[in-house]
Amino acid sequence: MPPAPPLPTDAGTAPDGRPRTTTTSTTTSATGRTTETTPETTTAAVRAEDLRKVHGRGDAAVTALDGVDVCVARGSFTAVMGPSGSGKSTLLHCLAGLDTVTSGRVWVGPTDITRLREKQLTRLRRDRVGFVFQAFNLLPVLSAGENVLLPLALAGRSPDPAWHDEVVGRLGLRDRLGHRPAELSGGQQQRVAVARALLPRPDVVFADEPTGNLDSRAGAEVLSLLRSAARETGQTVVMVTHDPVAASYADRVVLLADGRLAGEVRDPTTESVLAALAALGG
Repeated sequence: MPPAPPLPTDAGTAPDGRPRTTTTSTTTSATGRTTETTPETTTAAVRAEDLRKVHGRGDAAVTALDGVDVCVARGSFTAVMGPSGSGKSTLLHCLAGLDTVTSGRVWVGPTDITRLREKQLTRLRRDRVGFVFQAFNLLPVLSAGENVLLPLALAGRSPDPAWHDEVVGRLGLRDRLGHRPAELSGGQQQRVAVARALLPRPDVVFADEPTGNLDSRAGAEVLSLLRSAARETGQTVVMVTHDPVAASYADRVVLLADGRLAGEVRDPTTESVLAALAALGG
């Protein structure tokens, strides 16, 4: 992978949301806490610093995220896990720019997304972030091939023919591109969703319970595809899951509890993830 672009400091942002001048980089401790340092480059695809998300006000306020620092390396596959209510889905939504933060900062590549205007944020989500959802979110009136191309069509961009052919081939979709979603199995629909997310070559793909609606065989296929996207093409993937088997496909599992980082598991196995969750009461 080429060196990652520098991270912004307080020098401000250009109209497209990218930083104007001054740069820093980060290091990450064993607990996941990040600090800004020099020199000028970083391997972070996405990171958060002192991230807080509070729902409601006053006595009704509920803290979903409480001072979370996390750094995701480019080309890695990271799973986020924790007990119910731990804040894992909220973290993914904040990292992806789908939800606003109460305080703290989030960078996607070199861009501090917490400083973007709504139009800039919409453009970033369209052009630089890919999404894979549990419910597939395919448009039923479009063919599989048209669904795959939709983000690029909305951005007014043409696909790279070689990359399109590689993605479609890797996902086993060449003979399904003319079919509409209703004519595809659940596993095939999710593969279309994965292709749609990968085709624009985003900074990061966020997957929210991508195997939640699939049987074990179809789920294993999708997880293998996400893992190979990271290992073979350098695509960064961040996945929220409740399933220890799904998490075992990742390079690292980040654990949350009560809206705070609660540790991580490197090179996870199903057994090591189960043990870590048991220690959290999850």
